[in-house]
Amino acid sequence: MGDITTPMIQQLERFLNVTSARHTLVTTNMANIDTPGYRTKDLDFRAELQKADGFGEANFQPAVRNVPGLLERPDGNDVNLDRESLLMAETQMQFRLGIQLVKHEFQQLLTAINEGKQG
Repeated sequence: MGDITTPMIQQLERFLNVTSARHTLVTTNMANIDTPGYRTKDLDFRAELQKADGFGEANFQPAVRNVPGLLERPDGNDVNLDRESLLMAETQMQFRLGIQLVKHEFQQLLTAINEGKQG
């Protein structure tokens, strides 16, 4: 059987991949809050989403960068728990939205299949 995904589902998959990559970075930052010299890492969500549109699933690697301008503690660590908590909440909300949109697309496909059976 061939691939039944729609262009919208493929785009949503890329959106979820970028969201997941950012979530990983945020949790890594939080886990390293007490690591001396650790620098906060993030990605440019919008730029990475646009970049993901040009790659297949296997080739996508987000560009991770250090976040400039954060206050550094005497041990060289610049992780800000308030910033990371806010990004975690934002990322979770984006992921939930993406999942809801994927569900909607599959419901549309199921409706089309069921209507085709009746006709």
